[in-house]
Amino acid sequence: YVTGPTVSSYEAVHRIDEDGRASVFFRGLGRPQGLAFDREGFLYVAASYRGRRGIIRISPDGEEAKLAVAGMNVVGLAFSAAGDMIVATNEAVYSLALGIEGTLLK
Repeated sequence: YVTGPTVSSYEAVHRIDEDGRASVFFRGLGRPQGLAFDREGFLYVAASYRGRRGIIRISPDGEEAKLAVAGMNVVGLAFSAAGDMIVATNEAVYSLALGIEGTLLK
C-alpha cells in the first residue's frame, strides 16, 4: 500500500499486489502520508478526510473510513508492541495509549 506526495484534497491509497500491479484501495483523502496496519487489517493513514484532519481508519475492504484521531500537521504513524499509536507531526512525536496492536510487515 502506498501514497504519493500531493497537494490535492482527493487522493488515493494504492495497493500493489504480488505481481506488481497497482490498484486504487481507497480514494478521497487529502494529502495522505504515513500508513500503518493494525492486526485486524484496518489501515490507518495520516491525512484529511471530509474536511477533518488527523489519522483516518480505513476498513480492510476499503469501503469505510472514519477519523480515528484528530490532529493538525500529522505526517506519520506507527504502532508500538504495547499497543500505543506513535504519531509524528511537523513539530513533535506523540505516543497515544489506544490499545491497538500493529502488524509487522516482512
